[in-house]
Amino acid sequence: MAKKVAVLAVDPVNGMGLFQYLEAFYENKIPFTVFAVAGSKEIKTNSGMGLTVNDVVADLKGHEDEYDAVVFSCGDAVPVFQQHAGEPWNLDLMEVLKAFGEKGKLMIGHCAAGMMFDFAGVTAGKRLAVHPLAKAAIHNGTATDEKSVVDGNFFTAQDENSIWTMMPRLVETLKA
Repeated sequence: MAKKVAVLAVDPVNGMGLFQYLEAFYENKIPFTVFAVAGSKEIKTNSGMGLTVNDVVADLKGHEDEYDAVVFSCGDAVPVFQQHAGEPWNLDLMEVLKAFGEKGKLMIGHCAAGMMFDFAGVTAGKRLAVHPLAKAAIHNGTATDEKSVVDGNFFTAQDENSIWTMMPRLVETLKA
């Protein structure tokens, strides 16, 4: 049976990145739930398209054991995260990422995902593909210049244009 995935969609989310994950999961019958990293289920893509997702990150907190993997679907979120780091949904995000990481669950994402995993304190000894502008922020793991990296339970891609380089291995792992 396929693994169950919690997809975290920031506001605004990079639609190109998010929809690559969702389409791959749907086409391969991998069950997923999309959680908004926001105060409501209504978020936008970075191109302004409105989305209503399944739930909010606050409702994932404490339910990490119901999922085998987490996806951090990045967007124009890093400046927004920095401006709103103290908001409840961003605090919940960090707690959820930490819980998934400490439980050894699959940690998946692109762009600044590796940086967020690093901020959550769960990347020690892991190689990560991150956006070039996020490399300097990695302190626990090791940032690479690779398009994507699979290191144990971590699947990271440099940006939305390189998700495809890890997708076959990711789908295979999630279907196992």
